[in-house]
Amino acid sequence: MKLSYLIPFPILAFLACTQVNKDAQVSEINHSTSITKDKVMEKETIYSFKVKDLAGDAFDFASLKGKKIMIVNTASECGLTPQYEQLQSVYEEYKDKNFVIVGFPANNFGAQEPGSNAEIATFCKKNYGVTFPMMSKISVKGQDMHPIYQFLTQKAKNGLQDSEVQWNFQKYLIDENGHLAKVISPRTLPNDKEIINWIKG
Repeated sequence: MKLSYLIPFPILAFLACTQVNKDAQVSEINHSTSITKDKVMEKETIYSFKVKDLAGDAFDFASLKGKKIMIVNTASECGLTPQYEQLQSVYEEYKDKNFVIVGFPANNFGAQEPGSNAEIATFCKKNYGVTFPMMSKISVKGQDMHPIYQFLTQKAKNGLQDSEVQWNFQKYLIDENGHLAKVISPRTLPNDKEIINWIKG
């Protein structure tokens, strides 16, 4: 009789152990999911940034929600300066299709943007008829790098990749949700097929 009572105990112990392991696995999965969610929550968007335009007025990137954005660092005395023409052309063609270009003049490369904000505004309008938003001159690399370019160049902030601004007219493409989508070389023209397909896609 005693033997009949002893037989189930190993089985019960096994079942209890199995349940503990399952509970531990579920807890681990939930913890892992929580960490993943936290990491996603930490991912920044372009919408947290407010800057000044060439006229000194506030420009809030949150006003561009739902649009694809091309951010480009510009210069007035660079061999790539004629890209202003293609930038303006692309902007005119797609500005009514949830797309915008935002220019950031910068003097980081060969001192090729020496002018004041007022001089830059005059140059862009007179020579290339620029109508897309142009911001106040900033630094796009080095210790005085503007926070918006820290976001664009640091994977820890943008969630996509680390990069370095190589020269004037490097392009950063931002999707409709404010996240970095692509980094485009300075020498790639604004009307390149890769960029146009992205705008249309």
